[in-house]
Amino acid sequence: MIALAIIVVAGGIAWWLEHRRVVAPPTQGRATVPQQLDRHDFARPEAPWLVVLFTSQHCDSCAGLYDKAKPLESDDVSVTEVEYGAHPDLHRRYQIDAAPITVLADAAGVTRASFVGAFAAADLWAALAELRQ
Repeated sequence: MIALAIIVVAGGIAWWLEHRRVVAPPTQGRATVPQQLDRHDFARPEAPWLVVLFTSQHCDSCAGLYDKAKPLESDDVSVTEVEYGAHPDLHRRYQIDAAPITVLADAAGVTRASFVGAFAAADLWAALAELRQ
């Protein structure tokens, strides 16, 4: 009888451990991507397309991103890096709370594509090419 009681109790504990409620992981913040940019905040507001890289000198994944985007600079595309240390006002204005964030905006300043985090040059170039078609 005692052995049977021990087996039943152990089975009950095993069942409870298998079916107990799993606690969800802590919620994670989401980086905010601006949906609209004032083109006059950036170089060459007359260009039909704007690529803005919001970066920080303390951000390891920001390193080299401007070099990937710079070849897109043309009569139709303005590429601007907004580094936090140099332009904290623009980071606050557009509520940039993580870096890097890259925004592709049209002539009206409407965000048409964005990247949160580092990107491959080919991905950025392809996104802009698709938007321009």
